[in-house]
Amino acid sequence: MLVLITYDVNTEDAAGRKRLRQIAKQCVNYGQRVQCSVFECLLEPAQCKLLQAKLLSIMDAEKDSLRFYYLGKRYESKIEHFGCKVSYLPEGTLLI
Repeated sequence: MLVLITYDVNTEDAAGRKRLRQIAKQCVNYGQRVQCSVFECLLEPAQCKLLQAKLLSIMDAEKDSLRFYYLGKRYESKIEHFGCKVSYLPEGTLLI
């Protein structure tokens, strides 16, 4: 299933900047960054729960915000892209 993960981390202090880097690093391990604090992740349900648990253990619930949007398996018709960044297919070939 495709999961859109967004986050907003308070970076007013060094601890917040560290949390921001840790959350981004975890998201990069599971998906593709599509905007600064937005990731598209193609995950199995167990992977999703594991990633969610990791991110919740990093974030500060008093200062930060984390959102998961579950787009499911038929996500192609639910996404429209406009603008300068090139869109990608999560199930397509990724060249590095």
